Amino acid sequence: MIDDSAKDFLHGRLTTIREALVWKLDALSEYDVRRPLTATGTNLLGLVKHMATCEAWYFGEVFGRPSPEPLGRWQDADGSDLWATSDETREQIIDFYQRACMHADVTIGELPLDAPGHVPWWPRPDVALFGVLIHVLQETTRHAGHADILREQLDGRTGLRAEFEEQIDIAARATHRAKIEQAARAAAGS
Repeated sequence: MIDDSAKDFLHGRLTTIREALVWKLDALSEYDVRRPLTATGTNLLGLVKHMATCEAWYFGEVFGRPSPEPLGRWQDADGSDLWATSDETREQIIDFYQRACMHADVTIGELPLDAPGHVPWWPRPDVALFGVLIHVLQETTRHAGHADILREQLDGRTGLRAEFEEQIDIAARATHRAKIEQAARAAAGS
């Protein structure tokens, strides 16, 4: 059936993007995974923590399948899921994300794509699993893209997974960047 094929495809893409997001923390110091790298404080470990909370809410509470983890109420969300306190370890946050994903995987596996859910914080709160699966895939992809840029700023590493990573050619990157800078300056001056 197309529904099963679509669900398997979307779930597979979500699994791949989840792995990429966690991989962005690989071999970085505690400081580098936590430090704010944008004006709003975005950081790598915070992105993983945020997605753990999102997975738990969207594939738990929304479908009447509460997460076994204690979660704050969505009504009380204050942005604290976007960064790690000094008391929270990298391992705790990654484990939380993995447990939230496993819980989500059970929901995705057991429910049909048209299973009804309720997202009280959305303007149109009545949803189907299909819509939530697309939303979480989109949200995870968005934050994995953020993580990709943050990681590149830290040490130049890019890519979806370690096995696809190419050696960093610093000279070639500098030449390429200079060409783009020159084009930008030329366009701004014209």
